[in-house]
Amino acid sequence: NRAAMAIGFGVDLHRLVPGRRLVLGGVEIPYPLGLLGHSDGDAVLHAVIDALLGAAGEGDIGTKFPDTDPTYKGVSSDLLLSKVMDDLRKKWKVVNVDITVLAEEPKIAPYREAIRLKIASRIGTDRVSIKGKTMEGLGSIGAREAIAAYAVAQLEPL
Repeated sequence: NRAAMAIGFGVDLHRLVPGRRLVLGGVEIPYPLGLLGHSDGDAVLHAVIDALLGAAGEGDIGTKFPDTDPTYKGVSSDLLLSKVMDDLRKKWKVVNVDITVLAEEPKIAPYREAIRLKIASRIGTDRVSIKGKTMEGLGSIGAREAIAAYAVAQLEPL
């Protein structure tokens, strides 16, 4: 029943800082800076998690995994996505996820397929798309101070 399908939207942004690994979409990317966050700072997976939770009407990543909880300090966002999917799979099937990463550097294209495969394996569908966009040197992202991600997820009830 197509009328029962649900769509969610997620956004995340993290500051780039020295001394942290850069992880995007569950894939470690060689880069001299990493994303600052309570967890591993993976802006891509955080946006995907928020899109999935939003579609399911289940709140957001900050409610499920609050940054005030030391349990999640430094945790892999891949683990957070797996926990979210364990709950969602009881009621929903993921139809597709579409992601746009905003980053001046590094370029996303060389890592696109690895990120796509990682996310697809976690959410149970091959219908995952990832696009990288620069900000043409504008704003904090254009100044290489941050990376942001947008994600849209479509779910259908079981």
